[in-house]
Amino acid sequence: MAKSVTGTCGILTSGGDAPGLNAAIRAVARTAIDVYGMKIVGFEHGYRGLIEGNCRPLSPSEFSGILTRGGTILGTSREKPFKDKNWLSENGEASAVDRIKENYRKFGLDCLVVLGGNGTNTTGALLANEGLNVIGLPKTIDNDIVETDITFGFHTALTVATDAIDRLHSTASSHNRVMVIELMGHKAGWLSLYSGVAGGGDVVLIPEIPYSIKSIASHLETRAREGKTFSIVVVAEGALSKEESLMERKAFKRSREQMSSSIGYRVASEIQDATGHESRVTVLGYLQRGGTPVAFDRVLASQFGTVAANMMAQGDFGKMVALQDNKLVGVPLERIANRIKTVPLDHYMLETARDVGTCLGD
Repeated sequence: MAKSVTGTCGILTSGGDAPGLNAAIRAVARTAIDVYGMKIVGFEHGYRGLIEGNCRPLSPSEFSGILTRGGTILGTSREKPFKDKNWLSENGEASAVDRIKENYRKFGLDCLVVLGGNGTNTTGALLANEGLNVIGLPKTIDNDIVETDITFGFHTALTVATDAIDRLHSTASSHNRVMVIELMGHKAGWLSLYSGVAGGGDVVLIPEIPYSIKSIASHLETRAREGKTFSIVVVAEGALSKEESLMERKAFKRSREQMSSSIGYRVASEIQDATGHESRVTVLGYLQRGGTPVAFDRVLASQFGTVAANMMAQGDFGKMVALQDNKLVGVPLERIANRIKTVPLDHYMLETARDVGTCLGD
C-alpha cells in the first residue's frame, strides 16, 4: 500500500442529486481503499447524517455496479448546519456544528469528503475553518460553481434537456405552435444557454440577461413572416424581465411569490398576448437531474474522485477538486464559498447563440 496521512475518511453527498455522484463515490472509495488502505465511513443523507451520526462503514462490495447508476447510494438532503434552526440546543445555542465535530472525532475521521454544489462546499469551507480536514467535489447540473471549468452532472442534464427540445420540435411543427420549455437554473443560465443552442432554440432566456417581451414578440413575428410556422422558446427558471431587474430584492421576491405559476407559463402567456400565436409549456423539472450519467460525467466524476483520494493521502486538505484549463487542481474552499459562476455577458457562447439567429430576449 502507498503511504497516506489519512487512515479513515468520511464521505457524504449533499444538496440536489445529480448524475455522476455514484461514480465519484466509487472513485474516491476504490482509490482510498485499494491504493492507500484507508477505511471509508459513509454518512447518509448529507450533513444530516453527519449531525446525527447516521453512518456505516463502506466495503468494496458496495461500489460494484454503481458507476452507471443515477442518484446517490448515500442519500442526500439540504441541511445547512451553520444556519438551520432545527438543530438548536435547548438553550438556543447552535449545536449542529458541535455535533458534527463530535461525530468527526467519534468515528475517528482524519478527513471528510463532501460532494455537492455551492451550499455543500460553502459548508465544507466553514467546517474547515472549525478545524476539520475537508475536501470538496463540485457537483451540480447548473455548472455554477466558481473556480472550475465544468461540474459533473452538467453534461447529462444538457443531454436530457437537448433531447427534450429536439422532441418538442415535432409537436411544435405539427401544430404550428410556440413551444416554451422551462429548464432548471435559478441564478445561472448555463444549462438553458447550452441546450438552447444545441437544440436549435429560437429564443433562449437566462437570468443574466433580463428579457423584453416586445423583443421576443418581434423576433417570433419575423419568423412567422418568413414562413416559419413554429418556434421553440427555452426559459431558465430564474429568467426575469427587464422590469423585474430594476426591482429591489424584497420587491422582486414578493412579485415572484405572487405568481400563479412558474416563469415558463408566464412567458408563454406573455407571448400569446403579444403575438396571438398559440403557446404551450413543458416544465422539464426533475427529469433533468435523474437517470444514468452520460460517459463524460462518469469520466469527470471518476477523475475528481481519484484526485480527492490522492489529496487525502498527501494531507492536502481544505480544498475543492476543480478542472482548470484541462488540468485537475485543488482550489482552497474559501475561494468557493458563497460565490456563484454566472454566464459572463462577453462569454463566447452568447456570441455563438446570437450568430446562429437565437434571440436572447434583449
